[in-house]
Amino acid sequence: MPKTIPVPDALDKPFWDAVNEKRLVLQFCTACEKLQYPIKADCVHCDVKGQLEWKEVEGKGHILETLVVHDTRVVRLKGDVPFNVAIISLDEDPDINFLANLPGTPVNEAPQGAAVEVVFEELEPGRFIHDWKVVE
Repeated sequence: MPKTIPVPDALDKPFWDAVNEKRLVLQFCTACEKLQYPIKADCVHCDVKGQLEWKEVEGKGHILETLVVHDTRVVRLKGDVPFNVAIISLDEDPDINFLANLPGTPVNEAPQGAAVEVVFEELEPGRFIHDWKVVE
């Protein structure tokens, strides 16, 4: 099934621009020195407004939890079932979590606790999405 190509808005455009350069950047609050994801207009950790910058991260993490989707109401995903869904904890900040499909990992074989790294899939020339892949 075709994957959705993200349509950036003013808030998340720097994130998607970096993904298109095969880099992972997250918001970083210069006031409290914390990373945040998902992307928000203001820091979710402190009351200081306007202190968010973009910071490149390594893109390494570990699988916290996994599940296999056997049925979905999302029409464009119906042809993909069953598929993996994993919660990834970022090594640089374990409070940052991502959802992943773990490309290359067979269904029901996603090893909880395994190391992962960010990968980039080209959807059309110059347009990428990020996912996470188990590293050996």
